[in-house]
Amino acid sequence: MPACRPRFAVFLAVLVALALAPAASASRNAGIAALQVALHARGLYLGTIDGQNGPATTVAIKQFQLRAGLRPDGVPGAATRRALGRYGKHMLGSRPLTRGAAGWDVAALQFLLAWHGFPSSTFDGGLGLHTERALRHFQRWAGLSPDGVAAASTIAALRKSPSSCPLPLAWPLEGPVGDGFGPRGDRFHAGIDILASTGTPVRAAAPGRVVYAGYLAGGWGKLVVVAHTDGVRTMYAHLSAVAVHVGQTVETGTRVGLVGATGDASGPHLHFEVRLRGAAVDPRTALP
Repeated sequence: MPACRPRFAVFLAVLVALALAPAASASRNAGIAALQVALHARGLYLGTIDGQNGPATTVAIKQFQLRAGLRPDGVPGAATRRALGRYGKHMLGSRPLTRGAAGWDVAALQFLLAWHGFPSSTFDGGLGLHTERALRHFQRWAGLSPDGVAAASTIAALRKSPSSCPLPLAWPLEGPVGDGFGPRGDRFHAGIDILASTGTPVRAAAPGRVVYAGYLAGGWGKLVVVAHTDGVRTMYAHLSAVAVHVGQTVETGTRVGLVGATGDASGPHLHFEVRLRGAAVDPRTALP
């Protein structure tokens, strides 16, 4: 077999690196997300940090390469990553990550933590307080020492597929889904938004016991939280009215409140989250 030409060898190395970067799903790659973070920091990528290598990402790569005096081939090879500075350094797993670290690997870590149910504010490639807190939460959830250091055991746990809800759920109301579970801009949306008019009844998605009912700061507005079996909790946010009280037992279909726009909401809708032992999971994995 003839030897690979240097440029083709670099291209293959990039493909391998991106393929080996931990992915939350077949179509979302932490390496591509880290690249998007780097391009976003340069003001060239304005799309969602979604880990998908779409046309907007390729255009941003070429724009950066032109700006850096490189050949605009759209391939994030070694020269392109060097030109990205700290955002292009360190593949995930190449070093232990602690508070204050920054780089490609930190952005990949943030992306994977979010998909495993522990978002850390924005995807920015810097391991600050929010990322360290999310990291410790994940480590506890995964049965690891919560030392706030992303070393080999933590990275191995993050390479596994994210969990799903083990409990069948019913839709809490009928309506179109606006924002889904996943990246939104440079952040992560840890639930689904079901669009409905103010006053639409919201119903429990499964039998359980109410553990929170009232107003909660931090953007939630009026919120109901129901604890179920198997470590599952469902959360109903931005309500205009709460119809249950703490300690109340509910069945599937019990009215827990009314749709509203309280808290940090741009309009009336239900923000519906599912937590599995504290980790946010995609509600659609359990809905019919």
